[in-house]
Amino acid sequence: MRFVTHVLSAAVATALLATPALATELTGTLKKIKDSGTITLAHRDSSIPFSYLGLDPKQPIGYSHDLQLKVVDALKQELGMPDLKVRYNLVTSQTRIPLMQNGTVDLECGSTTNNLERQRQVDFSVGIFEVGTRLLAKKTSGINDFADLKGKNVVTTAGTTSERLIKSMNAEQQMGMNVISAKDHGESFLMLESGRAVAFMMDDALLYGEMAKAKKPDDWAVVGTPQSYEVYACMVRKGDTDFKQVVDKAISATFASGEINDIYNQWFMQPVPPKGLNLNFPMSAAVESLIANPTDKSVEER
Repeated sequence: MRFVTHVLSAAVATALLATPALATELTGTLKKIKDSGTITLAHRDSSIPFSYLGLDPKQPIGYSHDLQLKVVDALKQELGMPDLKVRYNLVTSQTRIPLMQNGTVDLECGSTTNNLERQRQVDFSVGIFEVGTRLLAKKTSGINDFADLKGKNVVTTAGTTSERLIKSMNAEQQMGMNVISAKDHGESFLMLESGRAVAFMMDDALLYGEMAKAKKPDDWAVVGTPQSYEVYACMVRKGDTDFKQVVDKAISATFASGEINDIYNQWFMQPVPPKGLNLNFPMSAAVESLIANPTDKSVEER
């Protein structure tokens, strides 16, 4: 895989970690965490390899989850709370934003796209990944691109940008597809693997994750022209500037130090739980660019 060079100097990286981000008086999520002694992290159960449950059903793991833990480490330092407790709360594509808004969870780092529509409801950290929306299909299915889906059953996950895109395509191009909206990525793949759908539309990295856990991974392929390019980021509550600043600095420092290379290699270039299969998903130029130049802008805003 290609490794991201350290575009920030050691001095800048140190400053990112050391610069106080807190106001004189704590407010918002920082005050909530300080007062309770606990931070509640959102997690997914099947967004392989970003945030999911592996062999231990109580312990989330993944690329995005590792970045969440970097934020926890930064909070321990910023708040002077070495014993800060971590609580986990399962979210889905449909519940992640409401649970962030109502205060149930404090931080969500999973496979959530930063887009203009969601920015009206929550705030986002600097980007942590970039994907393209494509298709997962059996190599023998004859499905090579979106045009091949006419009149077919297609599955996607409810509450995702892929669901919106495929339904819009179906209506605008009168393709006659039967679009099935599953409750999570795991259920989407089960529908595909069982033959109830000929293709699964989702972000390419997630599709590689589902393919890796298939009974016969070599039977499947990620195909099709990307219908969108999307940036994943961590969600925080709307208007919570001080907390967002801590989150951004923790992630940017992980990028600047080069630690992100080891995290990426662990989840995308080495065998991952639960089956120990390798996604073999080298770091793209787009992800390299995000890491080299951290920003909280979505693709739509570039």
